[in-house]
Amino acid sequence: MDAVTTNSERRPFSIKLWPPSENTRKMLVERMTNNLTSQSFFTQKYGTLSLEEAADESKRIEDIAFATANQNYEKQPDGDGGAAVQLYAKECSRLLLEVLKRGPKVEAGKEAESDTTSAPREVFFDISKGRRAFIEAEEAEELLKPLKEPGNYYTKICFSNRSFGLEAARVTESILVSLKNQLKEVDLSDFIAGRPEAEALEVMKLFSDALEGSILRSLNLSNNALGEKGVRAFGSLLKSQTCLEELYLMNDGISKEAAQAVSELIPSTDKLRILHFHNNMTGDEGALAIAEVVKRSPLLEDFRCSSTRIDSEGGVALSLALGTCTHLRKLDLRDNMFGVEGGVALSKALSSHTDLKELYLSYLNLEDEGAITIANVLKDTAPALEVLEMAGNDITAEAASALAACIAQKPHLTSLNLGENELKDEGTIQISKALDGHIKIKEIDMNTNLIRRAGARVLAQTVVQKPGFVLLNINGNFISDEGIDELKDIFKKFPDMLGALDENDPEGGDGDDQESVGNDDDEDELGSKLKNLEVNEEN
Repeated sequence: MDAVTTNSERRPFSIKLWPPSENTRKMLVERMTNNLTSQSFFTQKYGTLSLEEAADESKRIEDIAFATANQNYEKQPDGDGGAAVQLYAKECSRLLLEVLKRGPKVEAGKEAESDTTSAPREVFFDISKGRRAFIEAEEAEELLKPLKEPGNYYTKICFSNRSFGLEAARVTESILVSLKNQLKEVDLSDFIAGRPEAEALEVMKLFSDALEGSILRSLNLSNNALGEKGVRAFGSLLKSQTCLEELYLMNDGISKEAAQAVSELIPSTDKLRILHFHNNMTGDEGALAIAEVVKRSPLLEDFRCSSTRIDSEGGVALSLALGTCTHLRKLDLRDNMFGVEGGVALSKALSSHTDLKELYLSYLNLEDEGAITIANVLKDTAPALEVLEMAGNDITAEAASALAACIAQKPHLTSLNLGENELKDEGTIQISKALDGHIKIKEIDMNTNLIRRAGARVLAQTVVQKPGFVLLNINGNFISDEGIDELKDIFKKFPDMLGALDENDPEGGDGDDQESVGNDDDEDELGSKLKNLEVNEEN
């Protein structure tokens, strides 16, 4: 009873959350006004409101939300107002989203007026979200009707995921001609799927001619099995581009001839920031042509040339060209066959990439020599590196010291993938030691590395207490059953951090390692010795 009395006596002094103060309401209006006038995904897509209109709309939204929440509160005045506050915030968010999606109002009689002091309104027209299917003339007429409306503001179009036949292309041609002076971004990826080659080429040429002379910032022609014929079908469009910042030619069947056509037809790439060539059949000779494009792209920030069948010769040429791109922030060369020679050439290019944030070098056949050379150079550059992938390169414990020294100098690292190598316990423990002070690391992949109990334990103990850590993958190794139990115990408070272990082989290993198989005492001794190894900063 005493406790009840005490609580009852204190009740008048409990904090009331409703109504908000006038100052709080005013600050919310100001925040919403800022949202309606600042650059964001929604304002880029639907348009930015003027300051005057944004202020009026924000005040209207706040008034409606306050009235709604206050009415709710009056029905339960004895509460602390928490429910009313939640409703107030929810209503503000809902109404603000409606205004953002509606965009700025156009006053009657002023549709034709131009405001030279404000940025052009950007609106995105996208038909890619529906079913993946052929599109013929009648459907094209209906589907593209918004693009024909006088005075529209469309600057971005995406026709991906729909296959245009010749008649649909003819319907679209006049629309594109009418829009080309205002378009900035065009996505024509996967827009001729399943069409006969002759029809597909004619469709591409119609689109190309219609868009010729447009001043595009971004062009995506991916997933069209272009080949050389397809590239040349887009010749008139490609030749006319002088301000391209982004070009995507992924999964396009870009052979050496097609790559040469790309180099020939895009003479102006001095503003190019993003260039993606993933999953093509470029080969060494094609790489020489792509290298020429790269050389002409001094502002390149994001280059992807993964899965393009490039061997050592092409890798060397591409690496030399990349040395001129001093603004690179993301480099993806995965799944090629650069080999040691290509790796050495790439290391020289990396010395000039101080702004690099993401580096993907998996499955390049680098071996120890290539990996060591790259690690030694990378150690002294790219101080803000966040992602490093070097999986599947036949890297052994011999290269671990150099890799560890490099990793130790990357405090911003969030993701590390050294999977499918042969680092064993020795290399794994050196890598673990290098990660000791890395508080931003979130994901580590060391799968299939011949790791046993000692290495797995040290790595697990290194990452388990790191703030924000998400996932450790050490599947496909040779960890004993006792070692697996130990790992689960280490992660017992955070079980989701430990990836699957279904491919682990507790009795695996080659003949050279048989003496340590199943001998946990030997593994513990090895772990104790290796844990004390210093990272070789000079290697």
